[in-house]
Amino acid sequence: TNIGVGQTGSFFLVQDGTGSRTLSFGTYYDFAGGTAPTISTTAAAVDRIDYIVRTATSIHCVFTADYS
Repeated sequence: TNIGVGQTGSFFLVQDGTGSRTLSFGTYYDFAGGTAPTISTTAAAVDRIDYIVRTATSIHCVFTADYS
């Protein structure tokens, strides 16, 4: 909620010591190829999503898996 056109940022997705956590995306999130990524599920894994809000209903995202 409260997204603004032109807003940008990054999400760092950090698995805990157990791992196996998953993530789902709302309909506003757009990824290359039209398919949302599957995040890394190993313990302590770090993934990154960079985003820019293109319109009030479209957030363009770039996913980097196993970021280090």
